[in-house]
Amino acid sequence: MGSLCKDNVWRQLTIARDWDDALCRLPAPHVLQSWEWGEFKCRWGWQAERWLLTSTDARPRAAVQLLRRTVGRWPVCVLYAPKGPVAQDLESYADALALIERRAREGRAIWAKIDGDRFGLAPQPGGDSRDGDLKSLRELLTARHWRTSPTQVQFRNTGISALTGDEALLEAMKPKTRYNIRLAQKRGVTIRTVLPIEADDARRLYAMYVETSKRDGFLIRDAAYYLDAWRAMNATGFIAEKDGDMLAGIVLFTFASRAWYFYGMSRDVGREHMPNHLLQWTAMCWAYQHGCTVYDWWGSPEHEADEGDSMAGVWRFKAGFGAQFLEGTGAWDYAPVPFVYRAYLKVGARFVRSGLAG
Repeated sequence: MGSLCKDNVWRQLTIARDWDDALCRLPAPHVLQSWEWGEFKCRWGWQAERWLLTSTDARPRAAVQLLRRTVGRWPVCVLYAPKGPVAQDLESYADALALIERRAREGRAIWAKIDGDRFGLAPQPGGDSRDGDLKSLRELLTARHWRTSPTQVQFRNTGISALTGDEALLEAMKPKTRYNIRLAQKRGVTIRTVLPIEADDARRLYAMYVETSKRDGFLIRDAAYYLDAWRAMNATGFIAEKDGDMLAGIVLFTFASRAWYFYGMSRDVGREHMPNHLLQWTAMCWAYQHGCTVYDWWGSPEHEADEGDSMAGVWRFKAGFGAQFLEGTGAWDYAPVPFVYRAYLKVGARFVRSGLAG
């Protein structure tokens, strides 16, 4: 495909190393835009294509991994760029939007969806002059006839913590959080780090995930999906145990210099021993020791101070570790044929909704 912008060239990449290397040269590349995530989703009903925009001196300007899925037996599809596109600046982000729009028209897409983190320029903890102008970004999307999506696939907002060393991590925490970490240690809670997550531990983690979903009232997929995801992403598991009993666990994804707390699970028994506090502390230290500079808490309320939000309690736990609230762009849809999109929203959404989320 030719350039959509003067002095820039779009190329479709088909080699894993080339894609991930280019993606890592852009600001705040997301793990859901990685080659490995695309390949994993290909085993669950999607097709992946990766597009890279470079300047004339071969520097990456923008990248977008598009997932394509057909809708039933109809000659149409939907396109999704999970946590993409990633771009160097707003101009390059606009070029990426133009590419997605073109692919949507060419592929007879009902819609194309994006939900990236501020066009890839997510601020680093402690402040960053490149924090991205959400107002300008949303104005750009609106001007290009994108619309806020009724289907928010990933979390709109997240929280991030700087990983700058054990002492700095402890200093950023609230006193109660530090106390609960020490309490777990005093009560004999131990953390076992699992890399890779083998079948037996994966099944135990999933069993706790089922228990967590029933207790907290959220839906999850079958075990095969998660076991495949953890294997494909070379995920790291952390399992809290006491007296030989498994109490809780978390699963981290890592990509570039960031670690994502992607899945958390716990049992009802043993919660008074604060295993989740020691789990997160151990995972943050592990991420720092393995070269990560940012710990992404993967999910926060719609508004930081909204105590009525269903995630308010979860956010208080994360904020106790010093997590900084980070507002995202949210999900946006582009519809090449608006009336088809409206019809889809009424009758066709069930065909693909279950396959979108992580």
